[in-house]
Amino acid sequence: MTASPKAHPAPEGQPEEPTEADRLRDLLRTPAYRKVLVFSALIGVPISLAAFWFLVGLHELEHVLWTDVPEALGWDTPPAWWPLPLLAVAGTIVGLVVARLPGAGGHVPASGLHAGGASAAALPGVIIAAAASLPLGAVLGPEAPLIALGGGLALLFRRLVRAPATPQSTALLGAAGAAAAISAIFGNPLIAAVLLIEVAGVGGPQLFVIMLPALLSSGVGAVVFTGFGRWTGLETGSLSIRFPTAAPRLDTGDVVWSIALAAGIGALVHLVIIGGRLTAAFVASSPVVRTVVCAVGAGGCAALYAVSTGRDPVEVASSGQATLAGLAADPHAWSVGALLAVLLFKGVAYALCLGSLRGGLVFPALFLGAATGVLLSPLPGLGVIPGAAAGMAAAVAAALRLPVSSVALVVLVLGNAETIPVVILAAVTAFAVAELLPRGPVAGHAAPPSRTA
Repeated sequence: MTASPKAHPAPEGQPEEPTEADRLRDLLRTPAYRKVLVFSALIGVPISLAAFWFLVGLHELEHVLWTDVPEALGWDTPPAWWPLPLLAVAGTIVGLVVARLPGAGGHVPASGLHAGGASAAALPGVIIAAAASLPLGAVLGPEAPLIALGGGLALLFRRLVRAPATPQSTALLGAAGAAAAISAIFGNPLIAAVLLIEVAGVGGPQLFVIMLPALLSSGVGAVVFTGFGRWTGLETGSLSIRFPTAAPRLDTGDVVWSIALAAGIGALVHLVIIGGRLTAAFVASSPVVRTVVCAVGAGGCAALYAVSTGRDPVEVASSGQATLAGLAADPHAWSVGALLAVLLFKGVAYALCLGSLRGGLVFPALFLGAATGVLLSPLPGLGVIPGAAAGMAAAVAAALRLPVSSVALVVLVLGNAETIPVVILAAVTAFAVAELLPRGPVAGHAAPPSRTA
């Protein structure tokens, strides 16, 4: 056994500086911080229920618009033009929210994930913009609206119980509420806490200050969310994939190709993000009209994909969550031409939606990375599963710029330990490549509400 590290003695006549453990112990003895922990646990219950019904509503509305209505009109799958009117409606609603409501519907997706800035006043705009974007065909995921929903609800509950509002409590409760909400979509409270901690970018004692409420709230929320989902039998969408075969043992080819694959994906995803920022700059001066233009452009990408391949336009006009599960279940059902087409059209639609509509970056990045890995899996020495694993890790790391969260998320989605080495190598490689490339324009977090379009 080794002795625990001790603080270096201070020079004679000066008080000894407290260690990080001492600071943490003192923090836990503070009544105000203990109240924050208790409140974080309590708000995990209602926030997880709100997140559950939010996701159920999005899932059901998407099913109605893309399955039930086309079938009622006599089509087995939506016709090629179907995304155009839906995304025109989405663009109109989101544009009006951005121009008229507080908070502008949340952060611009092209600016990345953000844990701060949540407010109760912005909640109506966030909910309306997400409900208009995601079920109607935006190439975005639900994680960013969930973060805003959880953080805003936490601050609203604090106001209802008339708890004192301080900058520290605002930051802690916002992170705790966001963790409770986002654990719903990822199905794992640890992923939610890791993601928010890495987004916050803190370390040392400050890491524990934020980590404890976030872990506590996300854990309580995950228990409630899981139990309530089983009790109701309602679906919210599951972020997990299953390949038809078990993951193979990695060899030299898998490792070498994964690094090369990750470097290329990192550069390409970085270009897509820059495209999203350019789109955001284009939309900012006239949010109503130009949001509609970009949304219809994304719908046009889905229509062109359907016409050129004969496949379902929802494979482009969606977050990619369900399509990713289908790709993993039967990767050989996708021809080389179909994979090239979905990468091209979905990549362009992704960039347009990143700068105009509201949602998150994770789900489309996962699909684009997996599709690239499957496309290149015939390379000598590279298997389908290692290629898809490396592709997903690289794409998410390049899009989010959060390598630790990207590794944890992809490992959770894959559900196996065999591919962890290539996942780590790919995430680090893509992150480094994306960081070394020119950053391009900076997208604003959210445009201030305006009375003019």
